[in-house]
Amino acid sequence: MRVRASKLLIFAPAAFLLAFFYLPLGSILKIGLWEEGPTLKPIIEVLSNEYHRRVILFTIGQALASTGLTLLLGLPGAYIFARYEFPGKRLLKAILTVPFVMPSIMVALGFILLFGKSGIITSLIGRDLGILYSWKAIILAHAFYNFPIVIRMVSALWQRVNPHYEEAAMALGARGWRLFWRVTLPLISPAIFASAMLTFVFCFLSFSIPLILGGYRYATIEVDIFTSIMTLLDFRTGSALAVIQIILSMAFMYIYLRALDSYAKREEQRVLQREKRLTRKELLSLKGALIGLYSLTVFIFILAPLIAVIYDSLQFNGSWSLEWYRRIFSAEYNPMFGATTFTAIKNSLLFGFGTVIFSITVGLPIAYALYRWDFRGKRLFDVLAMLPLASSSITLGLGYIALFSKTPLYYSPILIIAAHTIIAYPFVLRAVSTSLKKIRPTLWEAALSLGAREWQAFLKVELPLAAGGLIVGSIFAFAMSIAELGATYMLAKPEYTTITVAIYKFLGARQFGSASALSVLLMAVSTAGFLIIERVGEEAW
Repeated sequence: MRVRASKLLIFAPAAFLLAFFYLPLGSILKIGLWEEGPTLKPIIEVLSNEYHRRVILFTIGQALASTGLTLLLGLPGAYIFARYEFPGKRLLKAILTVPFVMPSIMVALGFILLFGKSGIITSLIGRDLGILYSWKAIILAHAFYNFPIVIRMVSALWQRVNPHYEEAAMALGARGWRLFWRVTLPLISPAIFASAMLTFVFCFLSFSIPLILGGYRYATIEVDIFTSIMTLLDFRTGSALAVIQIILSMAFMYIYLRALDSYAKREEQRVLQREKRLTRKELLSLKGALIGLYSLTVFIFILAPLIAVIYDSLQFNGSWSLEWYRRIFSAEYNPMFGATTFTAIKNSLLFGFGTVIFSITVGLPIAYALYRWDFRGKRLFDVLAMLPLASSSITLGLGYIALFSKTPLYYSPILIIAAHTIIAYPFVLRAVSTSLKKIRPTLWEAALSLGAREWQAFLKVELPLAAGGLIVGSIFAFAMSIAELGATYMLAKPEYTTITVAIYKFLGARQFGSASALSVLLMAVSTAGFLIIERVGEEAW
């Protein structure tokens, strides 16, 4: 009975994934691995090409370097957040959520305004640091995005390290570095590895940041695919590159999911360490100074690109002005869109809310089926359901072009919303799954014993308790939709231009003031989402 119910519950989401993820994926594989029959010739040609080979190696190298810098920045913060209570901690934790809901194209603009030849930092120190349009800019921007992941995941597990283990080790003479290396590190290592793998996957699949901050000299596989398809119209090479990327990203995603299982088991530890409140004397000591310095560094690192965008949007010909805001709402200044700014805002909101609805419709049934029922192939289904997290927007856009280009769906809003849903729904799935796992099974059993049917027990007992995860997942889905660039740029007609696409076109035309003003509007929408996330207080990974 349960098996039939579970199959019925997950049929619609499974059909959606088949139609809008696996079939487009199959279309790419067909182009990349098929001429007059099965062949590896396109793959071999790509791997034999020196440029493409260098791009693949650079993609892996920059992801490794970005992950290393992310861990370097995040681990001290994880220790501080797990062990200490201090003034401003809640504010700092709230600020750490900012990168998750800030569109990458806006962050890229912030880095241009900070580190460009006429940038703020360049003007302050009197020379160009050579960061912009280099691998250094890519790694810094990736660290900006991902080090809060390390802080949150590692600190969450660090708080759950059973204090009795450390007390026993200290009784046996372990102190300081030896205590950390022999006892604490092995206990928190699942969180470190899981956060590192998630960071690596995100950096490996990153598109907007390498495209804008690296340029074609420091292209990644994503940028190479985009260039092959959209500029050179070389679908064969683009598909071959996409096949290589799919194989690599799925391998990395498999490692991440295995690491996540280990992390989840350790996170079930219910004995939480008490946070140590820093006294005024300790705040004035070296320890307090280091915590203050780190907090200030994080504060500046996160807010500097955003403040630079706001500042630039209010400057016109060297004086304070709202001229850029007037221009972005004036049709005479943005003829390149094929749509007005109001239309771009309307499209972004339409796609965003549509993505939320679709993501909940797909993610909620899968989360519940995986949580509640045992059925044959459950583990495989879990892996298949999470594989979209390892897909890229460019690869997805290529698959949609290959599969739907001769259908009425092509260039329709539905196809854009479907692409956004595939990208965003894994976060809904994980957020809801996390919330469901925190619910005591006895509550559901009690509802059944009182005569409630299974679906009634879920709707009236479990779903309200999991509402926090559902809200957070929905906000992530909305934020990822309005921030998405790659698939939207490839699939949208001019009248379906979004805010993100409009900003990218402004950047391409070197109209930084207009791009900044439009970015501030996008920032306002994203910030509203981040405030709700922090208030609800759930995690989405």
